[in-house]
Amino acid sequence: MTTINRSVLLPFRAQQLFDLVNDIEAYPRFMDGCVGAQVLRQEEGLVEARLDLSKGGVSHSFSTRNRMVDAEHISLELVEGPFDQFGGRWEFTPLGDSACKVSLSLHFSTNNAVLGVAAARLFDSATNNLVSAVEKRAKELYG
Repeated sequence: MTTINRSVLLPFRAQQLFDLVNDIEAYPRFMDGCVGAQVLRQEEGLVEARLDLSKGGVSHSFSTRNRMVDAEHISLELVEGPFDQFGGRWEFTPLGDSACKVSLSLHFSTNNAVLGVAAARLFDSATNNLVSAVEKRAKELYG
């Protein structure tokens, strides 16, 4: 199983950063490699969404069920995609009134060795880019 962990400290409130990350359909506007994003189902505390990622000739689409506690965390579990297992978690840890630690942890595995290597590269890059993109987007939106 491949595990990827990234975090960043930002001078914004946890609620602002939670809202930014939870705006899944906006991902193609600010996340490099995300070529599509669609909310498939939404209800209180739950969102099912599909992301389409493409980079360096490698493309993958996958759907997740995201369970959330407002301004605290978003847990991801695989609904459909090229993985045998996939899950993750965003955490938003307040640091006083106007700062927050944003953490993203993803884990996935596949029985297909070629797919596994390609997916690991794509998701490692996407995770790095996503955390950086969240930081950049937060600065654009919130100053």
